[in-house]
Amino acid sequence: MRFERSHTRKAVALAVVSSLVLFTAACGGGDDGSGGNNGAAGGALEGRGPIKFATGKDTSGNLKNQVDAWNTQHPDEKVEVAELPESADQQRNQMISNAQIKSTEFSVLNLDVVWTAEFAANRWITELPQDQFPDLGKLLPTTVDTAKYRDKLYAVPVTSDGGLLYYRKDLLDKAGVEVPKTWPDMVAACAKVKALPEAKAINCYAGQFEKYEGLTVNFSEAVNGAGGVVVGDDGKPNVDTPEALAGLTALVEGFKTGFIPKAAITYQEEPGRRAFQEGNLLFHRNWPYVYALANKTDGSSKIAGKFGVAALPGLSGPGVSTLGGHNYAISEFATNKATAADFIKFMSSEERQKANVEKTSQAPTWASLYDDPALNKQFPYLAPLKASIASAKSRPKVVKYGDVTTAIQEAAYGALKQPADKDPKQTLTDLQTKLSSLITQ
Repeated sequence: MRFERSHTRKAVALAVVSSLVLFTAACGGGDDGSGGNNGAAGGALEGRGPIKFATGKDTSGNLKNQVDAWNTQHPDEKVEVAELPESADQQRNQMISNAQIKSTEFSVLNLDVVWTAEFAANRWITELPQDQFPDLGKLLPTTVDTAKYRDKLYAVPVTSDGGLLYYRKDLLDKAGVEVPKTWPDMVAACAKVKALPEAKAINCYAGQFEKYEGLTVNFSEAVNGAGGVVVGDDGKPNVDTPEALAGLTALVEGFKTGFIPKAAITYQEEPGRRAFQEGNLLFHRNWPYVYALANKTDGSSKIAGKFGVAALPGLSGPGVSTLGGHNYAISEFATNKATAADFIKFMSSEERQKANVEKTSQAPTWASLYDDPALNKQFPYLAPLKASIASAKSRPKVVKYGDVTTAIQEAAYGALKQPADKDPKQTLTDLQTKLSSLITQ
């Protein structure tokens, strides 16, 4: 799962408009979860013919193969891919803009899991009859939960994601160091590895710390991995706690001491991946898609065959990943919804998901695929990934998600950059106040 930062004024303007619309919809009772007129619970999804699939830029190169497989079997119901920008913010804004004018252009939307509640609350996507999607019980339960809003189904999870710790196995083995299970273990392990002549210049650790969605993910993992929460099970923010402070402080100290290199404050997924593949990082937090790219033997990776994958470390025990992934939903304003539903069933099938894993190393949602012997031989990370997803925590499932994630990013970035805007305690106190004003029940 990759997030790209939007740098355009247009995206910022759209975000402001979107926030106003979200506020109006919420205050006007638009979040009752009742769905729209077409495709309500138990209702028919009608209409057959060509459809358009709106999705972020396909950097894997495999989406065309998947869609071609559908189009070959359904010549009268072909799917056209509407490839949106890489920027997650721009994708979301474009989908919202189309929904606001009730455009019929997009039929199926590829939603970040955390957008599903927002789109459902505002009636931008169609409620799905659960009896038409019988395979949901075969998927990882945490992924199915992301597709629901107020216990009603609005989407189907097609890919999942859990954070993983990539590490230089060759260097750890040479230094006689075990794979770290806690943050202090990781700090100590790096010090030992850097004592090796060939590893003297290597940087210790990096995640995603640029001011964008990836920072919300990494901040949440630091807080959850220290025993805290950003938003509790009761739906209320609870970030001004000793546990959250311990998690944020670990990141702040990482930057201050150089354990996390200064350059990492600019890292999104791809810059971090490239740094790891070029041999500049000992430990790297990223998503499963990195595995296939880092293991390429075409010369693009200097560490092919030299790295391993493990579960994320926490502050004093196992870490907690932020749940990622994508859900496919039907636009409330789409025509040919019957075709759209069948396309979602096709893309979320066990066969299609297995084909996608084999080509891209992206995390599937079918539980059975994590136990597939052939896949485990090809992708040894599947066991820790399944555990990562099973224990993963969702980002806040709120109607005003755009405002909430922006507040988190600004607070965390201000604390991590050097010099910092505020100390960790004041950062969390102020963030608690901000989130309390944004998240209302």
